[in-house]
Amino acid sequence: MVAPLRRATALDLDAIMVIENASFHADAWSRVAMGRELANPLTFYVVAPLIADDEVPAVPGSLAGYAGLFSLPDGPQADVQTIAVAESARRQGLGRTLIAALIAEARARGVAELFLDVRADNLGAQALYESLGFIAIDTRPGYYHSDNMTAIVMVLALETPAPHRGEPVGGAR
Repeated sequence: MVAPLRRATALDLDAIMVIENASFHADAWSRVAMGRELANPLTFYVVAPLIADDEVPAVPGSLAGYAGLFSLPDGPQADVQTIAVAESARRQGLGRTLIAALIAEARARGVAELFLDVRADNLGAQALYESLGFIAIDTRPGYYHSDNMTAIVMVLALETPAPHRGEPVGGAR
């Protein structure tokens, strides 16, 4: 069973890296890079802790998923840096919950546009993002180096629809 989302801390790094490596394989961020993300004051990371229920005992510190956001202070744009859900927790709405938390944080920061990159072959994630109002605006051929996969750049307008203001402020998946 998944507990309510909470803000990630450095103590979550080991559990995040388990999901990171299982989800992204050769494209996974290094432990050092992820540690820097968690420590960066311009980012906002949330985790979905696992808790024991009648059917599945949870290992202390284990997670069902995580997601992160980056934005500059008073900047008009933010980026979904990453999102991943453990295989055992997929198709249960957790991805939607994680993205919703990032959208809420972006709104709280006064962001007008939220960007993300998604693999061109990840149709399930694309459908999720589209259902939340994201639209595809560009592609990045060869963005995923391990297999030269194209990334689709998507954006969500968080205020009264405004004209597209330019390039995303940082990288994402």
